[in-house]
Amino acid sequence: MKTLISTACGLALLTTFVSVSHDAQASDRKLILPIAGAMAKNDASTRLDESIKFYFGKQATPHIEKRLASDKTSKKTNAFGKSDEKACNWVFLSSMLQLQARAKELGANAVVNIVSNYDNVEFSSETDFECHAGAIMAGVALKGDFVKISDK
Repeated sequence: MKTLISTACGLALLTTFVSVSHDAQASDRKLILPIAGAMAKNDASTRLDESIKFYFGKQATPHIEKRLASDKTSKKTNAFGKSDEKACNWVFLSSMLQLQARAKELGANAVVNIVSNYDNVEFSSETDFECHAGAIMAGVALKGDFVKISDK
């Protein structure tokens, strides 16, 4: 009898776990949010080094002296108990900080052609970025080209 009750409890728990897991995946929401809004949050202006310039989508850039590399980011953050916008703005900044670190590593002073690249599907905009938010996690993926631009 104890074995039967234990088995029944185990199956109930497993069913609940699978259901919760499926619900968390099913609640994935694609959001398009303003870059300016994200840059105004979480001390982004002080955390991003002014020596590295960022250009999104097809934004005009100063003369590119040298192309160094292309690279991608894929960052996630805890979204539990946060609004989608708050979680997305936070993970956007994390992605930007990763681009900045890579630029410094390469000796670049700019990142150009930055596009959202969630699940390797590009979304290009000069004003917005793509974020995916669920019940537990939020994610932003970016890619861009690392370059040296002229100071003129």
